Amino acid sequence: MKIGIEGQRLFREKKHGMDMVALELIKNLQKIDKKNEYLIFVKPDVDKNCFQETDNFKIIELNAGFFPVWEQFALPVAARKHGCDILHCTSNTAPVNTKIPLMITLHDIIYLESISVLKKGGTWYQKFGNIYRRLVVPRVVHISKKIITVSEFEKDRIRNYFGYPEDDNKLVAVYNGVSDYFKKIENKKELKRVKEKYNLPDEFFFFLGNTDPKKNTKGVLKAYSDFLKRNDKKISLLMLDYDKEALKKLLIEIDDKELINHIFLTGYVINTDLPAIYNLCKIFLYPSLRESFGIPVIEAMSCGTPVITSNTSSMPEISGGAGYIIDPFNPLEITKAIEKILADENLRNDLINKGLKRAKKFSWRAMAENVLKLYEEVYANK
Repeated sequence: MKIGIEGQRLFREKKHGMDMVALELIKNLQKIDKKNEYLIFVKPDVDKNCFQETDNFKIIELNAGFFPVWEQFALPVAARKHGCDILHCTSNTAPVNTKIPLMITLHDIIYLESISVLKKGGTWYQKFGNIYRRLVVPRVVHISKKIITVSEFEKDRIRNYFGYPEDDNKLVAVYNGVSDYFKKIENKKELKRVKEKYNLPDEFFFFLGNTDPKKNTKGVLKAYSDFLKRNDKKISLLMLDYDKEALKKLLIEIDDKELINHIFLTGYVINTDLPAIYNLCKIFLYPSLRESFGIPVIEAMSCGTPVITSNTSSMPEISGGAGYIIDPFNPLEITKAIEKILADENLRNDLINKGLKRAKKFSWRAMAENVLKLYEEVYANK
């Protein structure tokens, strides 16, 4: 069986959620499958060492410019040229015109939903991406042989949106995993290295937000502002790779421009440095408005970090009773959750222990094994 995997963004330097999922899929398939042949289609970029070719895994670089052109024209032509039996597109979209049996990982359908709060704001790039997905996804869902999504919550959303019956096995939920290097770190030199590299404060809360409205950055900033006003201890807030000017605008909106003096912006942090940051932080904040999975929740739990997350979408499912659950639309609930975890050592230890146990249920190897079974099923029915 010759399997083509779309990994258009894997060689870019700054990788994010879906990129990391695709990368871990490929790395773990390399470990478990020595029989089938794989062709990994990527766009040329700087990080060519993120994974290596092996006897049955070959990298095909396609230099076709703008992503829609790359995906809709260059990718299906290359997959056909190289004789792929299956083409697996890993990041929500796929070619709308290909004769090769198609599989798609549909991480979410947020961009198709009519929740107005999720459509406001965002960068022009995010808005264009949503328009492109709205045009493409309904068509590729129709032609795909298998649709992989990442949680039972998202599976139900997709089934209801597109009208699939409950017994239709075209739609499958396969959980994401967590990398082995996300763990409790006893090596003080490693913690010191990362702390000095990013000039981290001695005590901080950690928030992984961005300009996407679903991340609830404004709500977190409001909750943090209230925390500082209500408490004498001024613990910093750490944010990664967030534009300072965009942050200033949000602080004006919540009427607390001085809050920027308590916020640390690190810029982009490489994935292998994240475990140390989770280990160093006092609480990890992930009160997102809408997620299909929420990998950072499991990463933080693996590192022995108490997690505050939401009672919405997939997050109760993924956190599995090991996170402190709040209403993300109510900033005061976030504030009070922070205060309670800081004040109650028994609660803090309980969240840590439950989180460590919960995180063990997720692995990239298990994810790759499940996806490989789906390849075999599609090929058998080719």
